[in-house]
Amino acid sequence: MKVKEKTLVVTGGGSGMGRALVLELLHRGARVAALDINDEAVLETARLAPDHRERISTHVIDITDKEKIESLVDEIKQIHGSVDGIINNAGVIQPFVDVNDLGYDKIEQVMNINFYGTLYMVKSFLPELLKRPEGHILNVSSMGGFLPVPGQSIYGASKAAVKLMTEGLHSELLDTNVGVTAAFPGAIKTNIMKNSNVVREAKADDSGKEHKLTSASDAATFMIDAIEANQYHVMVGKDAKMMDRMARLMPKKAAAVIAEKLKK
Repeated sequence: MKVKEKTLVVTGGGSGMGRALVLELLHRGARVAALDINDEAVLETARLAPDHRERISTHVIDITDKEKIESLVDEIKQIHGSVDGIINNAGVIQPFVDVNDLGYDKIEQVMNINFYGTLYMVKSFLPELLKRPEGHILNVSSMGGFLPVPGQSIYGASKAAVKLMTEGLHSELLDTNVGVTAAFPGAIKTNIMKNSNVVREAKADDSGKEHKLTSASDAATFMIDAIEANQYHVMVGKDAKMMDRMARLMPKKAAAVIAEKLKK
């Protein structure tokens, strides 16, 4: 689905990859409904696109509130006339804590935002997408959704759930006009740790340099290209591509590589 002249809804549009997705979609001629729980952040996203004000709307919403998400569909249709695609980008990570020491409050928060928030968006908007000549769903999973990361086991479980749900949706919608893509970002330069209230020192490699991160703008480009090409999966970043290959061929070794890097 080409995004030009289409209306797409982007969750987490107030920062990081979400903001980059909104700006790239506007650049390509799409109409965008940008969602975020932070009102000032999502308004700042709109301010960064002064030439596209007539094609962007901002919505302050908690994606874990099912009833508000359901009511949002009509609100966006009234503004933009239709909804052609959704990008479920919003998410949080957990504190870098082992499952044994992680409280149920944090476990529930991560699952509610990452999985149930994505599910509520899909369930609420899919009936509208099915009415369009063509539509698309892109759900953001994570490299952690196919590869275990010590201290992020619940986050990984939430993103693995997004992965499998997205793949299941793809199979269910094969004979429809709605395409489905699962995105797997590796290490992206965003403020997800700050937004998730997680603090962790940057790690360096043996040369003393910090690991190079994929920029949010590059990540957005990869994902929107994937929508337009109707890709099944999109690996976002060289690290995600490399670890995907390793995880398929040598899953135990791939897990060990990640565990060893986190010890450094």
